[in-house]
Amino acid sequence: MTLLLTRVHVDDYATWKSMFDDDPHGIRTEARSHRICRDVESPNDLFVQVEFPSPDQATAARERLLASGVFERVELQSGPSVVEVADTVGG
Repeated sequence: MTLLLTRVHVDDYATWKSMFDDDPHGIRTEARSHRICRDVESPNDLFVQVEFPSPDQATAARERLLASGVFERVELQSGPSVVEVADTVGG
């Protein structure tokens, strides 16, 4: 399993989520799934995980994401990083 992981701070979650769902740059066209986590104490701090079938597809999505300019509208805290799952416990 290959993931694209990003951590961002947004000004307004509802506005950001609407743009994320629209996916105007086709970043998630080949994605299998995604997960958005919000920090309990700072709900505008987000952890975004997008799963891709292969490292090549995740890397291509990362390149589209970086070229899209979306990070001009949010505060990038880490990533976007292409990673492979090394271990999973539970389901």
